[in-house]
Amino acid sequence: MCGIVGYIGQEQAAPILLDGLKRLEYRGYDSAGVAVYNRETGTLSVRKAKGRLHVLAEQIHDGADLRGTVGVGHTRWATHGAPSDVNSHPQTSRSGKIAVVHNGIIENYAELKSFLISKGVPFASETDTEVVAQLIEYFYQGDLLSAVGRVLHRIQGAYALGILCADCPDQLIAVRKDSPLILGYGEGCSFLASDVTAILRRTRQVSYMEDGEIAVLTRTGIRCYDHLMQPVDKEIVQVDWDVDAAEKGGYEHFMFKEIMEQPEALRRCVSPRIRDGEVVFEDFCLSPEEIRALEKIYIVACGSSYHVGMVGKYHLERLTRKPVEVALASEFRYMDPIVSEKTLVIVISQSGETLDTMAALREARRRGGKILSIVNVVGSSIARESDQVLYTWAGPEIAVATTKAYSTQLAVICLLALYFGKLLGTIPPADYRSALEAFQALPEQVEQVLSRKDDIQYYASQYFNHDSVFFIGRNIDYALGLEGSLKLKEISYIHSEAYAAGELKHGTISLIEDGSLVVALAACPRLFPKTMSNVVEVKSRGASVLALTTEDRRAETGQIADGVFTIPGTCELLLPSLSVVPLQLFAYYVALMRGCDIDKPRNLAKSVTVE
Repeated sequence: MCGIVGYIGQEQAAPILLDGLKRLEYRGYDSAGVAVYNRETGTLSVRKAKGRLHVLAEQIHDGADLRGTVGVGHTRWATHGAPSDVNSHPQTSRSGKIAVVHNGIIENYAELKSFLISKGVPFASETDTEVVAQLIEYFYQGDLLSAVGRVLHRIQGAYALGILCADCPDQLIAVRKDSPLILGYGEGCSFLASDVTAILRRTRQVSYMEDGEIAVLTRTGIRCYDHLMQPVDKEIVQVDWDVDAAEKGGYEHFMFKEIMEQPEALRRCVSPRIRDGEVVFEDFCLSPEEIRALEKIYIVACGSSYHVGMVGKYHLERLTRKPVEVALASEFRYMDPIVSEKTLVIVISQSGETLDTMAALREARRRGGKILSIVNVVGSSIARESDQVLYTWAGPEIAVATTKAYSTQLAVICLLALYFGKLLGTIPPADYRSALEAFQALPEQVEQVLSRKDDIQYYASQYFNHDSVFFIGRNIDYALGLEGSLKLKEISYIHSEAYAAGELKHGTISLIEDGSLVVALAACPRLFPKTMSNVVEVKSRGASVLALTTEDRRAETGQIADGVFTIPGTCELLLPSLSVVPLQLFAYYVALMRGCDIDKPRNLAKSVTVE
């Protein structure tokens, strides 16, 4: 969601903060601000602006107007209080001595605000964050760290905090609870950030803060403490991916770049896990006996990761004969789930920091479940709290609308289904060998689909002006339709819904009229005739139909549909891995033709760290 950057060192802070915030724009935001300590005046200079970061940068002449070598910056996605200059972060205390940037939500802010108002403390904003700044000043008696500690015992919720005090200009304080925060180590300088991409150009030495930890950043180093204020030795890790991976590299949008990167991402994800004709997971913690004893599998995720889970359910149940239930992470805690030591809970998250997913993981663990996570970010919170982690190795994904993270998550869960099926003896040996051969051909087949992107762009040019789109399909095609629909709606703002094709007659077909656009997914060969019968139904009611099917069905499909996307033939397990690519491209080109801000869709964030 929101982005945090902090710096203390020898250089001017404001340009460094602006550069870091620019690299966090992909997370989603509606305002930006910075606070820098000016040693000459002995005051904090705070500048904030509603809108894109360039508005703030222009106001302060790319940071030249704010002198000082220590500061914090923030990009805000509104939760408490509408987007405005006043509600932007940093939020300051009454005296202006203390500035706070904050990701997350302070759940008891109203109670604390009422208390402070009763003590005569005036408030300028509608934010929950201002409560933190005012409360620190209320308790401050010359020891900033002590005042922060007293505040932490009183606030409730999820938060990552960066704190700067004019009385203590040689330090920054960072706090983390249920919201990611990273510490960076440089020569004569220190950094804090909500995402490593913000500071990667300046340091590759980082530590990941744990829940309840407090860090004091100085020019000479960083000291960390636990919630009891006991010193903590932090492991410093080296970030090994190239900073160029977080740049557009000549592409117009990060989303398009990441669509085109999918073949290579799949190679990184799949190749090391197929050896000598077997699926191999290094250091897999579940024993064969534990896997055989499993009575149920849950898949828990949000958004596109949830859609991966929907595809995964079909594959896991078919190949393992174990019951699988897919649950939205935001609902999991409230559904009183039946979880025991014989339950495997597969948690899927690109960032590894999604708050609802983290809460679901902890609930499953509390009930005795075994936790296996599929994540992209090494060292993320979900990865650290899982019994077993399967990394996707997709590389950094910057666009809000996920593409290569979805594809690699899907590849991992398909490999997992094969691994379990082989171990349980529920997949015929011939099918197992055939699937592995198909997996090894998958990256090249994705390249084939991408090579036909001009055809998809043509269809986007024909249909980009529709106000409502329906995706239909059966079984894995239906599960895939959920993702195709989401991609279209989140970046083009077209109303779009996905339905199981057999459910059309139970109400949805009443919405079909002349000119309605229906995207029919019919790649699954055993269900092709039934899906085509649904295509005939919507065509008879005036709908225009774009169909997606395999190359061997092109002619047959083209006799019914108005347009056809095709994918190469492959085993049923990997059909969604190929089919999703045309849907990603279609959404991208439609959004492009509608003039949308593709990498920064309105009201959306890359990593959702609030409930």
